[in-house]
Amino acid sequence: MGLFHEVDEQRTAENQRELLALKCHSVNQNITELSGGNQQKVLISKWLCCCPEVIIFDEPTRGIDVGAKAEIYKVMRQLADDGKVILMVSSELPEIITVCDRIAVFCEGRLTQILTNRDDMSEEEIMAWALPQE
Repeated sequence: MGLFHEVDEQRTAENQRELLALKCHSVNQNITELSGGNQQKVLISKWLCCCPEVIIFDEPTRGIDVGAKAEIYKVMRQLADDGKVILMVSSELPEIITVCDRIAVFCEGRLTQILTNRDDMSEEEIMAWALPQE
């Protein structure tokens, strides 16, 4: 006997499908048959079922198309608006500037600065803290 009854499991899967705008024929469809973006959203939905207060997204949009990225950003923003703590790790500076409220910058494994994002934030400003100081 699992944690969910079959009816509850089906209902939860359908709710997650709607929440994340998953594009699939059925919630029973094999994940390997889905696009990379939808595979990523399935993995996110599995973690969301645990109702975490803190969610770490490590390169959440790596290798997916622009439309799927926008959908994942929307979900992340909604989670943050709902009071969840979102920690996103990304090597893509434009993504960080677009999505994040605060930016923790590391250099050689050490935290060098925590920046509050602004409309005029530049990649150069972030990189100044990410490179070794001479």
